[in-house]
Order: sequence, then structure tokens, then C-alpha cells
Amino acid sequence: MSNERRDDVTLNQRALKDITRRHFFREAGFGLGTVALASLMNERLLAFTPEADQAVAKLAHTVGPHFAPKAKQVIYLFMAGAPSQVDLFDNKPLLQQYDGQEIPKGFIPEGERFAFVKGTPRLLGSPFTFTQHGHSGAEISELLPHLSQHADEIAVIRSMKTTQFNHAPAQIFMNTGHQIIGRPSLGSWLSYGLGSDNKDLPAFVVLISGQNNPDGGKSCWGSGFLPTLHQGVEFRSKGEPVLFSRNPDGVDAASRRDSLDLIRDLDTIEHQKVGDPETTTRIAAYELAYRMQTSVPELTEIRHEPQKIHEMYGTEPGQVSFANNCLLARRLIERGVRFVQLYHRGWDTHGASVGTDIVVRVPRLCLEVDQAIGALLTDLKQRGLLDTTLVVWGGEFGRTPINEARNGSKLLGRDHHPRAFTMWMAGGGTKSGVTVGRTDDFGYNIVEDPVDVHDLHATMLHLLGIDHEKLTYKFQGRDFRLTDVSGKLVSKLLA
Repeated sequence: MSNERRDDVTLNQRALKDITRRHFFREAGFGLGTVALASLMNERLLAFTPEADQAVAKLAHTVGPHFAPKAKQVIYLFMAGAPSQVDLFDNKPLLQQYDGQEIPKGFIPEGERFAFVKGTPRLLGSPFTFTQHGHSGAEISELLPHLSQHADEIAVIRSMKTTQFNHAPAQIFMNTGHQIIGRPSLGSWLSYGLGSDNKDLPAFVVLISGQNNPDGGKSCWGSGFLPTLHQGVEFRSKGEPVLFSRNPDGVDAASRRDSLDLIRDLDTIEHQKVGDPETTTRIAAYELAYRMQTSVPELTEIRHEPQKIHEMYGTEPGQVSFANNCLLARRLIERGVRFVQLYHRGWDTHGASVGTDIVVRVPRLCLEVDQAIGALLTDLKQRGLLDTTLVVWGGEFGRTPINEARNGSKLLGRDHHPRAFTMWMAGGGTKSGVTVGRTDDFGYNIVEDPVDVHDLHATMLHLLGIDHEKLTYKFQGRDFRLTDVSGKLVSKLLA
């Protein structure tokens, strides 16, 4: 073969190599951030084709609000593992009085199943003291001194109930309205229904602290059958704020620019041919990823906050902590993020081993979260944000008012309890200083104003200006909604 012929083949191979999909992805890298991000100085990234522009605009279309909202944003403080309501919010003097005795007949329904309790259940009084606070007279445990200062600003729900008593399905149910994976989460529904007020940040952000990730995993903030643009985006308070949000080594601005342009063009062609909505989701995700490259670093740099703010929250910049995440949540709300969800894992106080009992673990966990929660409420109020920000606190279920005593353990612990537990809400149009619902003398059953998970969701959506029966999405031939076929407003929670 002549040198001229050999050069032609080489050039053709190089040209083919430049356009083949496999080589392109090997060179460009993988992941939302690594594929999407380009030169901060090159505004050609925003120059979508008309078809791509229309696709993104269609995807960004929202369905609400249906009426004037009281709340514009949400901070959901999810205490994964299920905190004990009878040690924190639901004081039961009779439980103290009959501590260690068999629970009287009639309190436990016949055939009741527990996760771990065996034999004859015995009552377990709280080792902690309760005190009334504020004009409302709300009884709150000594373990929550900072939250207690806000007793007149929170609405306590003592009559929550759920159908699930194992962690993973209960967490998924609390977040999606269904115990099996595959449904959109609350934050995803709000992203779909209301969108974001900040085009440079996701509508739904997730922050995680504590022992490990929630048992329900990423399904707790997944988008289910909604376009994946609506799923929660995890931010981190240590290390790279969002994984894969930087250009990989060896990729310069020009090659990244070209890569992104090619992806956009290929996706646009694919969408014109197939019409798959996930294609438009991908285009929109790349656009958001680019914008996040400039918005996220400044957002997550909490060390620039005044010293008095760090002292108020108890933050340690650069570390993973619930306090850091609370401060970051406030900064996200300031920038228009619709839904911020904080997970703090570790509330599973069975007492089956050292360090998991209520005497040791509950006080330690309260130390980790109480100061920051009090600071968050104070900070939001001082900045005029609490009126339009709905703050929600709670876990996936409650704890039993009886001692678990698994395998004869002498440590004090409580089993899972779906029949009655406590949550609270503040700001965003909720009625301040009220207590909704009541449980029996031992805290086992609800005796007044039961509130189930769908009722909670319906009420939260209402505060955000959404009729829960109208927020629907057609999938597999029928209209789905967060509250499924139930859910009613809890009017006593509304201001």
C-alpha cells in the first residue's frame, strides 16, 4: 500500500474514531456532572437548538399551584430509624407509674405482631423528664432544650400512624405514599408540580448525616415514573459538594465544549425519532449540571458565614454533620430550592446491644440535632423565611411504650411501633403552638384525631397551594398521585 493510501486510511480511521459513540463516551467520561460540564467562559453551552430548547421548556412545565400557597418551600428533617415519641414529645405519667409491669389486657389488639418483642410485653416508662413550655404549654423532653424554646411556633402531631413496621418499607411509604419502590417521592412530586425558583440549582436537594444511609435507600428521594430530572440530588458537606461535578483530569475546556455540543445534538435527533421523554430529561440535566458548576461551590462554602451563626448552629465547616446540613438547608432555601430533605440516621433504639438503648443513644442523638434545629428555626424566623418555609420533623414510625428485651437483654429499648407516633411542623401556614391528636394513657393507641401518612402529605401539599387530588401523572394507563386514593386535610394544623 502506498504512503498516500496509508495516510488516507489513517485519516478515515481518525474521523470515524471521532464520531463513534463508544469512543466518544470513553473520552468524555460518564455521569451527570462529568458528561455535562464545560468551560465556564463559553456561553455556547446555552445555545440549544430550537428542538432541544422546546424539549427543555416542555419538561420544565409545572402543573401548580392550584390556589394561593401559604408555603413556598419545604425543609423536611427526616429522623431515619424512628425516634421514640414517649421519650421526646408524648409524656405518659401512668407509663412511669406502672413501669416494668405487664401491659393491661385490652391495650394490645389480639393477634398484634411486633418486630422483635416476644413473650409478655412489659411497660417501659421514660427515664427522661418532661416540662411544659411557652404559652401553649407543650410538654417536651429535657433532651430538647433548644427546640423547647420554639414550643409556641411548632404544631405537634401526637396521633401519626402508618401501615408499615419495618424500616425500609416504612421509610419508602413515608416518602412516596407507597411501601414498594417505584413511586415518586414527595420532593419529586413538588419538583414536578411547582418546579424551582432557581434555574441554577435542583428543585429537590438531599443532605445525609448520621450512621449511614436510610434503610429505604435512594428510593426515598427517587423520581419513580416521573422524569428523572425531578429526583433528589445529593449534596455533601465534606469533599466535593456534588459528585462528578468537576471536569476530569486531562479534559480541557475546548474538548468538553465539543463533547457537550455533540451530546446535545445526538439527544435532539434521538428525541425527534423516538419521542422518549427521558431524552429531554437528559438534555435538561446537562443544562442544570453546567449551571451547578458555578452555583454549588459558593452555596456549600459555609465557612464564610459569620462566627455567631456557626456558634448558634454548632457547625464545623468541612465536616459531615447534621448541624452543617441545617445551615446548608437555610442557604438552599434562600436561593429558591423548593424541597430540602435532611436525613439523620441512628434512631433505631432497640436496646439489643450496648449503645443502642434509650438511656445512651437517645440523649446522644438529641445532642447531635437539637441545637441545630433550634438554630434553624431561629435563623429562618429572623430572616423572614419561616412564614413561607414549611419545616417538618419526624421518622418513619414510632417506638413501643413497652420494653423490647430482645433475647433477655437488660438494656432498655423499644420496638417498632406503627400505631401511634409523633411528628411536628412549623412555619409555612401551619397553626403555631397547637397539639393535634391524643394517644391512650400508655401511648399505645390513638384515641383522638388520627393522622395517617396520606393525610400528612395532603396537608403539606395544601400548604404549598396544591390540591392533592389534582396533582397527577399518567403512568401505565392510569393517573397516579402522591396520596393514592386517600388522604384528607388535617384542618387543625392550618393557620
